[in-house]
Amino acid sequence: MSPPFRAEHIGSLLRPAGLLEARQRFVGSQIDQAALTEAEDRAIAEAVRLQERVGLQLATDGEFRRTSYHSYFYGQLGDISFEAPPDAGSGRGVQPVASIRSRIAWKTPIHAGDFAFLSARTKALPKITIPGPCALHFRGGDATITKHAYRDVDQFWDDVVAAFQNELRALAAVGCTYAQIDETAFAKFGDPDVQASLRARGDEPDALIDKYIDITNRVLADIPGIRIGMHLCRGNRAGQWHAEGSYESVAEKLFNQLAIKFFFLEYDSERAGDFAPLRFVSKGRSIVLGLVSTKTNFLEDKSMLKRRLDEAARYVPLDRLAVSPQCGFASTDAGNPISPEMQEAKLRLVVELARETWGSA
Repeated sequence: MSPPFRAEHIGSLLRPAGLLEARQRFVGSQIDQAALTEAEDRAIAEAVRLQERVGLQLATDGEFRRTSYHSYFYGQLGDISFEAPPDAGSGRGVQPVASIRSRIAWKTPIHAGDFAFLSARTKALPKITIPGPCALHFRGGDATITKHAYRDVDQFWDDVVAAFQNELRALAAVGCTYAQIDETAFAKFGDPDVQASLRARGDEPDALIDKYIDITNRVLADIPGIRIGMHLCRGNRAGQWHAEGSYESVAEKLFNQLAIKFFFLEYDSERAGDFAPLRFVSKGRSIVLGLVSTKTNFLEDKSMLKRRLDEAARYVPLDRLAVSPQCGFASTDAGNPISPEMQEAKLRLVVELARETWGSA
C-alpha cells in the first residue's frame, strides 16, 4: 500500500525529557555536538519503536533534530528567523513574523541524512516532513521580502522554488519515496481576521491564494519518485492555534488546481468548520482527516469518530479517506500540553479506527 496509509500521523512527537535536557546542556556549552547527536539518535530510535508498537505503517523521526518544524530547514537556506511570541497556554496565539536578511540559497541536502538514519532503523515507510514554500511570504508579505535581502519579489520566489526543488530532488536521490509539506498558509485564508490583516498589508486574499498555488506547483514540477502530501495547518504551538474558519474559501482551487494528490486536513474542532468543502475534492485525490486532537489531554470517543467519518464520506468516498491526528504533537520542542501516555493512546486510537473502518492501517 502506498501513502497515504489509512492510519497516518503528521510528523512531530513529544520530545523525551532526556533529549530536552541534552539540548539545554548543549546550548549552555556543557556538552558538544557529538553528545547532542547521540541523545537525538537514542530518542529517534525510541520514537520508531513507539510508531511500530501502535501499528503505524509509516515512521518519522519525530522531528527530534529540530527545535521547531520549520526553523532548521529555513535556517539552512540563509539568514532567516522568526519572531515568535512566548508560549501563553491554550487559545489563539500571535502569528510569528519572518525576518529574511539574506538571499535564499540551497547549498547542501538538508534532510537527506535524517532520511538515511531513519530508514536504517525502521521496517515501516520513512516519511520526511518539510515546511511549505509560501510560509515566509505569508508571515510578512512583500515588505518582509524587500526589507533587507531583495529588491525584486519575483527573484525571491525564483530562489524559493529552486531551493525547495533541490531539496526534494536530493531526498529522491537517497531513496526517499514519501514526503509531506507542512503548509501553514492555505488553511488560514478562511479566517476573516487573517483576511483583514492580509488586506491591511496590501494583499488581496484571492490573488494571494492563486500566487501560492502557482509557486507550489512550480516546486512540485518534475520531482521524480516521491509521493508528496500536504498538511494544511491553522497553527499548533504549545497548544495554541493561529486561525479558525472553514476550508470553503480555498477548497475548490486547492483540491483541483494544486498538484497535490493527498491532503492532511485539520478537523478536530468546530474551528475547522464542517465537511462540506470536501465536495470539491476531485477524482484521483484523497483526504486524511485529522479527527484526533493533539492539543487536548483526553482521548476521543471512537464511536464519535466513526460518525464523523460517515459524515465526511457523504462528500468523498470512504475508499479515498484516511485518518490521523490533526497536527503534530510538538511543532516546537516545547510540545503540546499532553502526556507521552496520551500521545501513544491517541496514535493507537487512530490505528484502531482505521482497522475497524477499512480492515487495515
